[in-house]
Amino acid sequence: MRHGKYRFIVSFLALPVAIYLVFVIWPYVQAIGLSLTDWSGLTPTQNFVGLANYVRLVQDPLFWISLWHNIILLIVLPLVTLALGLFFAFMINVGGKKRKNVTIAGVRGSKFYQVVYFFPQVLSITVIAVLWQFIYNPNSGALNSALRAVGLDANIGWLSDSRLALTSIIVVMVWWQVGFYVVLFSAGMSAIPSDIYEAVLIDGANRFTTFFRITFPLMWDTIQTGWVYLGIVAMDGFAIVQIMTVGPGGPDNSTTVVPFYLWDSAFNHGQAAYGTAMGVAMLIVTLLFAVLTLRFSRRERIEF
Repeated sequence: MRHGKYRFIVSFLALPVAIYLVFVIWPYVQAIGLSLTDWSGLTPTQNFVGLANYVRLVQDPLFWISLWHNIILLIVLPLVTLALGLFFAFMINVGGKKRKNVTIAGVRGSKFYQVVYFFPQVLSITVIAVLWQFIYNPNSGALNSALRAVGLDANIGWLSDSRLALTSIIVVMVWWQVGFYVVLFSAGMSAIPSDIYEAVLIDGANRFTTFFRITFPLMWDTIQTGWVYLGIVAMDGFAIVQIMTVGPGGPDNSTTVVPFYLWDSAFNHGQAAYGTAMGVAMLIVTLLFAVLTLRFSRRERIEF
């Protein structure tokens, strides 16, 4: 009976595991192998060069500039997105005033706000990038036009000024991602028993205390997962940089991120092996980020 159970389990797991190994793990192994060659991507010859690509990577200032931009994204994007997502979800589900027969409710029109916040998620990243290019246009864009409408002499090059370009990209990424977390956190908050909120409100707690003493601790597992996912998004950023920025990656490499530098090296300069070495480096950084985040953000699970 025991052997029959194992055969049953193995028969169901063997095929998915085999497919995963062939189509997910094996390409990573191939990439590591290619990063140790001088393959240009255009010829069939691949000469083994050892760690030469990694030595070059360490000495490449543009790689470190690109990695620094990814690290800025890694810090700012999860912080801002999760803070806004939590705030909006709290206001939609808990932050409203007490109404007839309803003690815990969101602000009026909360369903409408939920749809509005989630709307960017139904758009492709290409549409979002093109849309924000129009918004950031220094002459006819909505942003400068709004500033002029209130009497400001606005002629700001949001994407052409190297001091503003990366910040402008981060704003777009936050706008794109925050709606998903509003919905995710709303689902988590709806699972918290209303008795808990009613008890603390009867004790005289205000919305600020309710958020930090009740909602935030009970949502910690969801926040932790969101942080890891957003960290992975922050280590990418290729599509938005490729479509929106001057150059792309400019001005003066002020928005270049590692995935874009990887693509540029591999497909524009015939350095596929060097680009693959960047990909392996990004894999290591992303894995380290995920492991460290899960390790240091671990808390005792709160049951309710």
